[in-house]
Amino acid sequence: MTESATIPKLPPVRELISAEKIQRRVSELGKMISADYQGRAITAIGIMNGAMLFQADLIRKISVPVCIDTIPADSYRDTASSGSINLRGSLKLDLEGRDVLIIDEILDTGLTINRILAEIETMNPETIKTCILLNKKCKKKFDITPDYAGFEIPDHFVAGYGLDYHEFHRNLPYIGVVSDQK
Repeated sequence: MTESATIPKLPPVRELISAEKIQRRVSELGKMISADYQGRAITAIGIMNGAMLFQADLIRKISVPVCIDTIPADSYRDTASSGSINLRGSLKLDLEGRDVLIIDEILDTGLTINRILAEIETMNPETIKTCILLNKKCKKKFDITPDYAGFEIPDHFVAGYGLDYHEFHRNLPYIGVVSDQK
């Protein structure tokens, strides 16, 4: 018999945005995107791992044709931005001439989305738009305004619905503030 992995002591997560509010807003975003892309196809690129749940729910609410790709990227170490982006893979699809929609779960410093935008621009897409679930009220390093945004949130460390705390809490159906009790 093998030994089970030890469950780490995780801080509590206080609900900030309920699962119901998230699903309502995702539906609204899907309708807005569908209207804006009427008669065209979208290549939806999710920034992984955090955008995984948001991307999956969002693309099911979009009524125009959608191709899907992902790019693994991260900038966080523990609960703070490291100041650099780690791209751990590359896109599978050729983006030349495509309408690209970059999907990410959170916009805080702007470091990740800025780096991904720069990478994608070199691939000659027809258009590039961004869809962010959470736009955090904090000092941004880059002046980026998402084309579509779900919620504006205060400058707190949040987890749930794809966002993590040391890779845990991604499976929470809501988004909550992590109460780090160190």
